[in-house]
Amino acid sequence: MKKHILMIATGGTIASKETAEGLAPALSSQELLQCVPEIAEVCRVDAVQPFNLDSTNIYAAHWLAIARLIEKNYSAYDGFVVTHGTDTMAYTAAALSYLVQGSAKPIVLTGSQRSAYSRDTDARRNLADAFLFCADERAHGVRIVFDGSVILGTRAKKTRTRSFNAFSSIDFPAVAVMREGVPFYYIEDKKPAGAPVFYHDLNKNVFVLKMIPGLKADIFDYLDAHCDGLVIESFGAGGLPDYEDGAFLERLAHFLSLGKTAVMTTQVEREGSALDKYAVGRRLRACGKVLEARCMTLEATLTKLMWVLAFARGEEAERLFYAPVERDIF
Repeated sequence: MKKHILMIATGGTIASKETAEGLAPALSSQELLQCVPEIAEVCRVDAVQPFNLDSTNIYAAHWLAIARLIEKNYSAYDGFVVTHGTDTMAYTAAALSYLVQGSAKPIVLTGSQRSAYSRDTDARRNLADAFLFCADERAHGVRIVFDGSVILGTRAKKTRTRSFNAFSSIDFPAVAVMREGVPFYYIEDKKPAGAPVFYHDLNKNVFVLKMIPGLKADIFDYLDAHCDGLVIESFGAGGLPDYEDGAFLERLAHFLSLGKTAVMTTQVEREGSALDKYAVGRRLRACGKVLEARCMTLEATLTKLMWVLAFARGEEAERLFYAPVERDIF
């Protein structure tokens, strides 16, 4: 029996045409499928198109919409391929990893660096690989398939703006590579048993504060008023400056005293945070309970905090944040 796969088309470069204003999504899901007629030999494909957007315009409401589509159609299909723009694909993949947990069926995201309309596009290969991986009996969970690499949804990051190898797996190996349309696994986990768990909400009042040299602590005037959660993207191994007579530490302590949650991460792409290494990191212990992202990607850190804060606070939020999901944290 051929696998029955649902394609969820959302736009992106892969579906774009040149316009007077620049590339913009225009191709339909059926037009994309025409690029890969050979997949009909290995799977049957239905397609839906909930929206057709540049991925710069995709955010939490769209992540939830994709998850709802997967939940609605979960029993009817063997897997799902989501075509998506590359700019925020890693955020969507991470979000889906938290919204759809324990899926024995594959949820595969792909796209391209050049439009399927272009002669020298990478769209055809990426689309074919995504469907071929999705049809593999061993595939499961949320994955990005791009330029021959198969990357965990919680470990992917876009690291190149033009090259075909746009995505990297951060601080964890790619789980497989596609070789002539066949997945070669480096890491092969058992499929989850039982039905997946679907979640239906995300807390959108989460902010990422990217530290820059000389940033003033009065940024917390806004954060206190508008945010339930805060991801602080600090320098190096992590920490906060103690200039202005320790104003940053004082304001962070006040933020936490309001019942809010803060996570410290690093701007450095690889090897993660280590708050106990330097004094600027150890001083955070005096502020209250500051969580640490360790080696999580920013995309996973943000979306996991949004998922956690949708239904938990305090010690329960801490427990959930540190509980591994799809190898997101060690």
